[in-house]
Amino acid sequence: MRLIPLDNTTFPADRHDTMLVIGNFDGVHRGHQAVLREAMSLAAAHALLPAVLSFDPHPAAVVGAGAPPLLTTLERRSELLGKLGIERLYARHFDRDFAEWSPERFVRDLVFQGLSAKMVFVGENFRFGARRRGDLALLRDLGDELGFEACVHGIASDTQGAYSSTRVRQALQQGHVEEAAEVLGRPHAITGTVVRGAGRGRLMGFPTANLEGICELLPPNGVYAVAVDELGRDGPRALAHGVMNIGVRPTLDGEPRLCVEPHLFDLSRELYGVRLRVGVIARLRKERRFESLEALRGQITLDSEEARRRLHSVAAVDGSFT
Repeated sequence: MRLIPLDNTTFPADRHDTMLVIGNFDGVHRGHQAVLREAMSLAAAHALLPAVLSFDPHPAAVVGAGAPPLLTTLERRSELLGKLGIERLYARHFDRDFAEWSPERFVRDLVFQGLSAKMVFVGENFRFGARRRGDLALLRDLGDELGFEACVHGIASDTQGAYSSTRVRQALQQGHVEEAAEVLGRPHAITGTVVRGAGRGRLMGFPTANLEGICELLPPNGVYAVAVDELGRDGPRALAHGVMNIGVRPTLDGEPRLCVEPHLFDLSRELYGVRLRVGVIARLRKERRFESLEALRGQITLDSEEARRRLHSVAAVDGSFT
């Protein structure tokens, strides 16, 4: 899988006729996965390179009310799309200049000429170009004129409704991490770098990896059972299971900022500067204040035991919990 950033002046140097799927694909959830598998089948049948065109940042961050909370970074999306067989992720920089491109220019200059699309795969509500003036009918007309086929994918769903990134976000914001995992097809993950903390967890017998630089949506404050990967140059590697607190540590006089602190089971090595991916497997309880450090230590012991039980069947696959 190749992640290829694009802007007004850069296009792929090596051109291939593509099956181009257009969308944001935040989360790469089960609905996205169904679309991409269908696209992969069509690409194989027509001897086309399977590729995705997405936008960075999210268009709503530039021309809307603000981007929705992020489920997956661009790097993570590239990894997940690659696992599905997509060969290229084109990430078109979205700014106010690009937002003013007419629908016709978007299709002619980017989709057809820039990315050599011979088949374009979109959802039935797909809109494109300045002020979202372009629709499916126009895309098909332009395809007839330029020489590509416009294809429409269906919407995958379960008994609770359509799979969607919005549905994942709502589940996470309510603390329903297992429901989010059902829609995603894997646990929701957050990514951060380990930094030095105050060391209070170590003094209590539960050292934590204090994470900073997290871009993904966090579930509500509380305690969670987690599976953790180490992210290195060669990709993710299964590291450990653990229990994680998200919150302000009220028993320890509180913090002015939110802290994200996984305690990793049976791991003694230093992790400062290491990037970790934390899969949020189950919510154990809300964050709360305890009367003493001893009471807190006792509760963390119980949390750890419960997390081990919940994580008993969670195993690493190809070096990653995903």
